[in-house]
Amino acid sequence: MNTKLQLVRAAKQGDTQAFAELYRDIYQNLYRFALYMLGNPADAEDVVSDAVMDAWMTIGKLRSEEAFDGWVFRILSNKCKRKRKEYLNKPLEWKEEIGDVSGADDLVENYHLRRIFGELDEDDRMIIGMHVFGGYTSREISEITGMNANTVRSRESRALKKMAEKLEGQEVSI
Repeated sequence: MNTKLQLVRAAKQGDTQAFAELYRDIYQNLYRFALYMLGNPADAEDVVSDAVMDAWMTIGKLRSEEAFDGWVFRILSNKCKRKRKEYLNKPLEWKEEIGDVSGADDLVENYHLRRIFGELDEDDRMIIGMHVFGGYTSREISEITGMNANTVRSRESRALKKMAEKLEGQEVSI
């Protein structure tokens, strides 16, 4: 069985099967991140597709195999930022029918949580999204975003407190 590093090495050499396996492994996290950043399932699918295509086209330039996930998330986060600019200060409009994101935790899929998440500042959404959906540490997020690690930790903490305050007293159900 191939390890992730072996798959990345093979993909860098042009192995489409290896890249497809890497894609299958990371797709759900990419999609959830994009959905929570954009609030629109169709746009989320589009930016993930664009990011994956860009990753495939430029994987030969990836310097460190260990950095694959962070590198793909960086590509995706840039695509999400560009897409958000198209929305021109429009708040995220969450709809009840967004539906299941294939196995996501019930609390994360809660409508109220999605709405409150969408009200956060774009950078705060990105930080929380990368931590929750990508599993990145504050240090890794700081490397991907270019923010100081302490700034990442404090912004995440403040954003989570703000979300908790807004959720307090609301019925938490799907």
